[in-house]
Amino acid sequence: MRSYMLVMNVAFAVCHVGTHVGAVRSFPEVLQHYILCPFRMPGSLPAICEATWPKDVGIIAMEVYVPSQYVDQAELEEYDGVGAGKYTVGLGQARMGFCSDREDINSLCLTVVQRLMERNSLSYDSVGRLEVGTETIIDKSKSTKTVLMQLFEESGNTDVEGVDTTNACYGGTAALFNAVNWVESSSWDGRYALVVAGDIAVYATGSARPTGGAGAVAMLVGPNAPLAFERGLRGTHMQHAYDFYKPDMVSEYPVVDGKLSIQCYLSALDRCYAVFKNKIHAQWQREGLERRCSLEDFGFMVFHSPYCKLVQKSLARLMLNDFLHHPSPNTESGPFSGLEAFRDVKIEDTYFDRDVEKAFMKASSELFENKTKASLLISNQNGNMYTPSVYGCLASVLAQHTPQQLAGQRVGVFSYGSGFAATLYSIRVTQDATPGSALDKLVSSLCDLQARLDSRKKVSPGVFAENMKLREETHHLANYIPQGSVDELSPGTWYLTRVDEKHRRQYARRSMNDDRPLEAGLVTSSIAAEHVPSPLKKMPRIPTTTAGPEVVVISNGDH
Repeated sequence: MRSYMLVMNVAFAVCHVGTHVGAVRSFPEVLQHYILCPFRMPGSLPAICEATWPKDVGIIAMEVYVPSQYVDQAELEEYDGVGAGKYTVGLGQARMGFCSDREDINSLCLTVVQRLMERNSLSYDSVGRLEVGTETIIDKSKSTKTVLMQLFEESGNTDVEGVDTTNACYGGTAALFNAVNWVESSSWDGRYALVVAGDIAVYATGSARPTGGAGAVAMLVGPNAPLAFERGLRGTHMQHAYDFYKPDMVSEYPVVDGKLSIQCYLSALDRCYAVFKNKIHAQWQREGLERRCSLEDFGFMVFHSPYCKLVQKSLARLMLNDFLHHPSPNTESGPFSGLEAFRDVKIEDTYFDRDVEKAFMKASSELFENKTKASLLISNQNGNMYTPSVYGCLASVLAQHTPQQLAGQRVGVFSYGSGFAATLYSIRVTQDATPGSALDKLVSSLCDLQARLDSRKKVSPGVFAENMKLREETHHLANYIPQGSVDELSPGTWYLTRVDEKHRRQYARRSMNDDRPLEAGLVTSSIAAEHVPSPLKKMPRIPTTTAGPEVVVISNGDH
């Protein structure tokens, strides 16, 4: 009886989804197909299902925000009294962005969302789902997503699904999967989904502090995307561990077991890669192809980046996986040359094996240069952003390649969040790299990433330490007015103006074209700006213009 009801429900759902995308089939036709065709394993859905999904669902536009100030890691080494190269070589970090008490998770997300909407001339009524992935929790009930709804007030659009998603650095990926699933579901009403990943990564004084950072990434999701998710190709691993967690609700600082965290990260990478390869192998078999998946099948490989050196080790570890699972690797020549001594190692015994690590980092050095190094631009220059980290890496790849270099490439993405949750999935870049194409617009919008990073202000380690101390002492205070300078913020940045006696937070935005900040007073601010409207229930298209409005008017209201 349960199997019968499941068949009926699936058949009805397929019919219902078809009404949204033009592939309408009658209920009896779909039901007959499922009765005649047996159920298949996951990743082996019938062609009838695939025909009814929107085409090429994925990332259409991206925006990245990093704080306007940073500390130099070489100077921080000297300030902390550690050996030269400990942070810059050992961790692979050059600079670390940070926020004063003027910025919090809400302001970061307000900034990146409004910038994405303005730079792509999008109307707020064209968004039907908005979800935030973050682990920077400043309220145990009210979501950051609801704060972002202030941006939608002028449009009158309150029909926006989604809230916040939390699991360490994995929340942004979970939110992105939810957005893709929404567009591919019977719930989709034809509008865009908007995903925001944002965090402020800070640590107590000590060895973990140089692995901090801050920032936010916003991604617009819909069909006909230049970065399309490859359907059915996700390898996920979830497991319980206390490698990194935040049990103290009044502190921003986490509790970290560094060695366990690395082991969890690498073991999750092993498991996810194995599951992904099984799924893509099954797809290839259905297409009549008999081949083995390896790193060579990825044009680019990006990883969650707590620090850059771990990413380099992670790519080497994927090569180790390829080597150990190859039935007869050539150790005389080619990429596996000279690795015969490691043929019989057990993968679970190699997490901290220096000989294995060194050998495979050397063997994979060319792959790293070609497939992964470019992804570390933001990570190296800004640090670990937690949930946006892996998407900052994706943006870095797009920023440093032409549309022609990217077209048709498969991008592997490994997302990890402590506790722990991880997925390795793939994105296929569109073949259309012509001027004015969706890919061309996406790449053009990110081509100034290096310039943005270079435009930030460098501060001394002493000033950085003072800012960390101030955040530590004032985090979660009520009836508080931030002390940080608004003048140091970039134009168009949202910032915290005060926290009232009931912990209600109020924000304002710096003008886009004036060095002077525009204060919004002591109430929560909203904005009034002209955008290109798009009718609801229809798939809106990004207009050809990319310039945002020159003047932003901030109006006040009681909320």
